[in-house]
Amino acid sequence: MTTRTVNTTRTTRTTQELAAFLRSRRERSAPDRPDLPSHRRSRRTPGLRREEVAELAGVSTDYVVRLEQGRGLRPSAEVLAALARALRLDPGERDYLFDLAGRRRPGRTDGPAPGAAPSLAHLVDELSPLPAMLLDHRYDILAWNPELARLLPGFDTPSPTRLNAMRLCLLHPAMRDFYADREGVLRDGVAHLRAAWAAHPQDRALTDLIAEFTAQDEDFARLWSEREVRVNGRGRKLLRHPVVGAIAVDFEVLLPLEDPELRLLIYRAADEESRAALDRLCAR
Repeated sequence: MTTRTVNTTRTTRTTQELAAFLRSRRERSAPDRPDLPSHRRSRRTPGLRREEVAELAGVSTDYVVRLEQGRGLRPSAEVLAALARALRLDPGERDYLFDLAGRRRPGRTDGPAPGAAPSLAHLVDELSPLPAMLLDHRYDILAWNPELARLLPGFDTPSPTRLNAMRLCLLHPAMRDFYADREGVLRDGVAHLRAAWAAHPQDRALTDLIAEFTAQDEDFARLWSEREVRVNGRGRKLLRHPVVGAIAVDFEVLLPLEDPELRLLIYRAADEESRAALDRLCAR
């Protein structure tokens, strides 16, 4: 397969995804909104009509139809911004829309190629005793400290490939019942990978990774089809650790200014009981 053929295939794929994403967001948009004429609010099916999206975005209905049919249009940044406003997309969804169209939102820049900068790897070590790890946009784990390795299963298992947080969560047997809210953890992970896929259309390794997960895990395939791109950068997870039992941790995801494609994930005990459990675990 030639490079030109590969690029054409990827362009077709992102064009089709742009069409599907716009359709999904139009169909979920609530029609009972003050910026629509009242006589247009009654309907038998949920969501906005194409002509309503066109009116709200200031484009023709035919243009919206062709976009939703994936007919090779490449909308300008201005049109994308108008569509995002019309569909009331959140910031993550707007980024996804712009990335699918091959454009960058104002204020966003491409960072350097991802990699574990030595200073960041050292920072992960120095965050001890807080469990921490450094990930790239594929969720490949580039660096971690001993506390993180004791907290999460899978780090003591030899792997022929680089450790990947999503692969561990999906395919490592010990992780199957590790998260009390496994659905929520998977949903966040899938949303991140979908956004990363749109932002990195030439990343063959990421595309292959997503294909692997889709083929091997039905939960991933189901969540991938929902086209969610909203990711939680902080929150709480309830863990069922095989050694010390229940642990509640608060997590924070930080994006280094010099390496915006990387993510620094830090865990903290959410209560005294969890702190005591982490202390016992890390003292082993």
